[in-house]
Amino acid sequence: MPEPHRTRISADVDFEKDGMQHDFLRLFHSTHASAYGFIPIPIVVVKNGAGPTALFLSGNHGDEYEGQVALCNLVKWLAPQKIKGRVIILPAANFPAALAGRRVSPIDDANLNRSFPGSPDGTVTQQIAFYIENELIPRADLVCDLHSGGSSLMYLPSALIKRSADPARMAKLMAALEAFGAPRAYIAEGTQGQGGDVTATGGAERKGVPMVGTELGGSGTVTPAALAIAERGVRNLLVHTGILPASERIAPPEPTRLLEVGGADYFTYASESGVFEPLAVLGETVAAGQPAARIHFPETPWAPPAELRFQRAGLVLCQRIPGRTARGDCLFHLATDARRP
Repeated sequence: MPEPHRTRISADVDFEKDGMQHDFLRLFHSTHASAYGFIPIPIVVVKNGAGPTALFLSGNHGDEYEGQVALCNLVKWLAPQKIKGRVIILPAANFPAALAGRRVSPIDDANLNRSFPGSPDGTVTQQIAFYIENELIPRADLVCDLHSGGSSLMYLPSALIKRSADPARMAKLMAALEAFGAPRAYIAEGTQGQGGDVTATGGAERKGVPMVGTELGGSGTVTPAALAIAERGVRNLLVHTGILPASERIAPPEPTRLLEVGGADYFTYASESGVFEPLAVLGETVAAGQPAARIHFPETPWAPPAELRFQRAGLVLCQRIPGRTARGDCLFHLATDARRP
């Protein structure tokens, strides 16, 4: 029998050692400028004795900054004596993309959150995905992957889980989602147009570990409001897992509104290329058939704009940010109120 494939990435931290460690994962990558060099992916491990493990990721998409700032702040706040168990933090998961401030890696033009389960012998991004799924997620009792809308989208800050057909898993997911304490939380049916198996969520499912995600805002920036939600949620998940004591819980200012995002009719896409004029705003409740957007054509200003309508009623959870748009771009997506499982 051949030996199973093993990661080519090495870690400069000892996951079993007590204390605070901050160092790098070494992803060896030979280039013209650096023949024997490696990509240094920062990692932090905080451990104090036996107990549960929480894994926090951000920078899965490099232009999503709210989670990166929240985890940088968490690293500076955490201390071994505050916890029981272990916290693993990967604040710039797709390090080349995070360094470039891009959704995808400038090395292989790959989207980390569409690259799972990855490959130990693949491109840089595939190797990172393989390492996260096979070396980090299996060590964890809970994973939190902090996302936002990045450069092209803006969300109402929200937490999310992917629906599971397994009642026991769904109960764990719901408990973690409610513990996060976001003002809105939604249950996703899957990754739109891709399939959950190629995301970090798919990796967590394959390893049997519950995962909470977020969409914390976007527009390629960080807002104080979104950052506060992220930092409160991360702290509360540590309490939920038993790594922090109950006294460290931060009570959210309002109950979580539970939503769901379903199929294709929740999404509005550009039908033409041009300049996007939104006719609804984030947080608005819209009706089926209500005008959603007009797309204008400045190169032929006498041409009538293309008009788009919402296919269903719902809450405007997400909106495209850049005005210039191309056919096939997502302009809006909606959410609807959900009953608790």
